[in-house]
Amino acid sequence: MLIGIDANMTPDLLDCLMRMGHGDEIVVADANFPAGSTAAHTHWGDVIPLPAMTAPDAIKLITGVMPLDGFSDACAWRMQIDNAPDDMGEVHTQAFDILSAAMPEGAALGSIERQAFYQRARGAFAVVATTDMRPYGCFILRKGVIF
Repeated sequence: MLIGIDANMTPDLLDCLMRMGHGDEIVVADANFPAGSTAAHTHWGDVIPLPAMTAPDAIKLITGVMPLDGFSDACAWRMQIDNAPDDMGEVHTQAFDILSAAMPEGAALGSIERQAFYQRARGAFAVVATTDMRPYGCFILRKGVIF
């Protein structure tokens, strides 16, 4: 155990976040996301599991130790709902509430069409797999800098 680090933080996730640099992206995936096959294409190369955790809880865990990028319009993205790209599901609303507190001033939550999200996720630094069963509960977070 470490002082000041959430007990849900796994050694692999902490190691990953420490190795990420400014601009690197990490995927927070729901239970339906093809985490294994996507993670194989990332820098990390393997899934980082967060069992019994929702996507918003994983986002809170990550943003508790990792700054979000303030040098672009968006610092985080959600997977769009098919045929309703402007709608936000419950999982998106919960994640947005958490992200809002962690976002640099002027940054926003963007959205990405589902198939484009899958493609972008393959270029991420790593994939975190949650057990969140809610559809479209997938997010990409871009690491920022600490001043």
